[in-house]
Amino acid sequence: MCGIVGYVGPRAATPIILEGLQQLEYRGYDSAGLAVIEVNGNIAVRRDAGKLGNLRERVAEAPLKGTIGMGHTRWATHGPPTAYNAHPHRDHSGQIVVVQNGIVENFLALRNELIGQGYEFSSDTDTEVIVQLVSREFDRAEDMTEAVRRAMNLLHGPSAVVVLSTHEPDKLIVARLGNAGGVVVGHGQGEMFVASDIPAILEHTRTMSFLENREMAVIRQGGVEYFDLKGRPIPPKELHAIPWDPISAARGQYRHFMQKEIFEQPNSLTDTLRGRIDFATGQVALSDLNLDQAAVMSLDKVVIVACGTSYYSGLVGKYLIENLARLPVEVDYGSEYRYRNPILDERTLVLAITQSGETVDTLAALEEARKYNARTAAIVNAVGSQAARVSDGVIYMQAGPEIGVASTKAYTSSITDQLLLAMYLGQQRGVLDAETSLALATELALLPEKVGEALAQDEHLQELAQKYANYHNFLYLGRGIHYATAREGALKLKEISYIHAEGYPAGEMKHGPIALIDENMPTVAVALRDRLYDKMISQVEQVKARNGKVIALVNPGDEVVAAKADDLIVIPQAVEWLAPIIAVIPLQLLAYHIAVWRGSDVDQPRNLAKSVTVE
Repeated sequence: MCGIVGYVGPRAATPIILEGLQQLEYRGYDSAGLAVIEVNGNIAVRRDAGKLGNLRERVAEAPLKGTIGMGHTRWATHGPPTAYNAHPHRDHSGQIVVVQNGIVENFLALRNELIGQGYEFSSDTDTEVIVQLVSREFDRAEDMTEAVRRAMNLLHGPSAVVVLSTHEPDKLIVARLGNAGGVVVGHGQGEMFVASDIPAILEHTRTMSFLENREMAVIRQGGVEYFDLKGRPIPPKELHAIPWDPISAARGQYRHFMQKEIFEQPNSLTDTLRGRIDFATGQVALSDLNLDQAAVMSLDKVVIVACGTSYYSGLVGKYLIENLARLPVEVDYGSEYRYRNPILDERTLVLAITQSGETVDTLAALEEARKYNARTAAIVNAVGSQAARVSDGVIYMQAGPEIGVASTKAYTSSITDQLLLAMYLGQQRGVLDAETSLALATELALLPEKVGEALAQDEHLQELAQKYANYHNFLYLGRGIHYATAREGALKLKEISYIHAEGYPAGEMKHGPIALIDENMPTVAVALRDRLYDKMISQVEQVKARNGKVIALVNPGDEVVAAKADDLIVIPQAVEWLAPIIAVIPLQLLAYHIAVWRGSDVDQPRNLAKSVTVE
């Protein structure tokens, strides 16, 4: 969602802010702006709709010179993506500016109240209500920190807010309300930073702290003070050393971040396995999970909550945990979970899967779980993120920064983490024996190599992409554990190429989707040699009987499917529990190359954001 970057220190603020916003482009946005207190003591604001290049042009036309400022990339919620709706927003005096990530749910009532008191509005946004409230409260309190605190207490809905003012020009005031996008405070040498996500400031510092719900920070060049929204000082935050290397966020030789991240998967999978499994014995250790044998034995159910790609990862996790640990598993959309009065208790483990750790719907599901005293855990990529902090335990994906909006390596890493979790639970429960554990460990040791073999299909997939790029509808079919593979393959195609695609359990095709089959709708069939192989051959035959085109995902030497399908994608053979990790690789590449052929914006597809931090 919206991106925020702030700086206070001895250096020129504008280039730092612009570069930080550039690092947050992956979140998705439709306008951008920045504000700086210039050497003359006035606040200068530059804003424009569209990409950051437009804002850079505005800055080049009228430069801003100062050492304290903040910037914002906006994803429209209230009001269209125009220059006058772009952040930062000013108060009526022009002496206070605000940027926000979130939604003010009661903005209309507050706006009408302020208009009744004589305040004028110049945008359609809910954010402008915040800056006018801060202005009003400053007139009453004559203290910016108190004004921001009072304003935040009037808001309903999740918001992360940064305030800059000429009234107190040496500070940025930051506040967080609810589970709106993260607030990261960066600690430098004689300078300080604030951002909505780690990559924005990683070039300048790896020492960071994190603001929680209903907390504030007053940030000056020399350091930071923390308060709660009742105005009480709170102790200094724990400082986290962030291990990411800024170079890893660069595209390098690749045309797009998504392409780079697809090809990084042998390494990201190696990293997620490292230190967690003994390949000599098959024993799994998950030290940050905080779930000992007694706690494992007390469980009678696992609930996986997630959104989008992470949800499909959870569908694979259901198979893994039920089969290897013999625990029943439910998989639910985080966006729906809290609205259906779930049945939970202390014998339930609620597992959240979220790449960013800031997805608001998934965080809300975790909050719901805590109401019922359920145990909570998170599989998350972002170190120190909200999901990791609020859960009883965490398994970090260790995939490194994922910049492309369409998730790739986080999907395969999260499945691998769930396999490790399933093995751990099974071992602690005494249902996964040493022989099976060792066999799985042996297969896991080969996993990065097999993913590399799947990536070697890239040239062939480029040819398939050219052949199929002009079709308007696709059907993806899979059975058993590969139902999730079909869903994820279809999602990748639709979100970056804008082609309508549906992932279906193959056995359900005759219950409706078969009516759509004709020569104009290709079917991608996951037909690997597993226990449902014969069933998938039947589905391929049914498609071909209706003049449909079939792209089949197969294992080497499959002459049976080769005789029936129009095109083949061959991937290495693997045990059932690892096959979804390998099978999704060519589907990611196929979607990527089709999107490139169609001229789509691969890394920033329209209407999508990397981290969905508002409901």
